[in-house]
Amino acid sequence: MKKRHEQKLILLSIGLLVAFSIPISLLFNSEKEVFGYPMILIYVFAVWMISIIISFVIVKKYDE
Repeated sequence: MKKRHEQKLILLSIGLLVAFSIPISLLFNSEKEVFGYPMILIYVFAVWMISIIISFVIVKKYDE
């Protein structure tokens, strides 16, 4: 894997660190529900799923 692609994965990790930080996560801690699930739970699993998809695309596309 080239250094540029490793840098993309590092940027993804830093983005996840920011996304899962307490101040950002508390923005979604409300009484609202989506399909019966609290917003914070939807947020956590959506960010997690998106990060898995992005990392899969980076690794699969640039695996050399």
